[in-house]
Amino acid sequence: MIADQAIAVFTEDKRYLQQAVDLAADLVLPLVNKRPDEESLLLVVDRHGVSLVSTAMAHGPLRIDFSSPSLNYRRRFGGGRGQAIARAVGLKGGNTPRVLDATAGLGRDSFVLASLGCTVIMIERSTIMAALLADGLSRGQRDSDIAAVIDRMSLRVANAVGWINADENIDFDVIYIDPMFPPRTKSALVKGDMQLLHKLLGVDEDIELLLSTALQSNASRVVVKRPKKFGNVVGLKPSFVLQGRSSRFDVYL
Repeated sequence: MIADQAIAVFTEDKRYLQQAVDLAADLVLPLVNKRPDEESLLLVVDRHGVSLVSTAMAHGPLRIDFSSPSLNYRRRFGGGRGQAIARAVGLKGGNTPRVLDATAGLGRDSFVLASLGCTVIMIERSTIMAALLADGLSRGQRDSDIAAVIDRMSLRVANAVGWINADENIDFDVIYIDPMFPPRTKSALVKGDMQLLHKLLGVDEDIELLLSTALQSNASRVVVKRPKKFGNVVGLKPSFVLQGRSSRFDVYL
């Protein structure tokens, strides 16, 4: 993780200065009035929303945009309830499960499930990622094409293990786990936006504990998204496996 590296809030537009001040206060981060010379991460506030920028990386800002062309295409032509993620969570017939996304990340899978009718609670433990998600949800609510989808998504800033253990009254059917950066056996670098997120978040080292906690909950099924070539988590054999294009879904009933 980037805990030992500077993260600050920044804006070049005075119209968004108060929003930047409030964001810095909420996250207990410094507010800077110019881009630092040293390597750092910035949460930039501008007319496009809130984005994550690395001063040391060439590619553009990372912003969560639920109205993006790629997600709009996925929503309209992604295969509906026939796609692997939908079948993995049990979307069939008249069944529309309530889903707890225990590792929200960029929120893309949550958005896909919500677009198919699921009510989704997103859990994100990184306050930086949660700020990006909250901004994406806020802008999505102003888009009439997806406002109804966004209304089915809610965000909690918490550690999923503690939240699942503590919130016994929360009613959900499925726990969905997608470790953004599972421990890798090879040294190949992730690319693009994911490289920036890897810099921020590091490796998900506690996937075994999260899966164990999920399996002990009252959820009727637990779904773990894995790279195709990865083995089962802690050697636990799933009830069945569904193959996606680049990932697979291990389903525990």
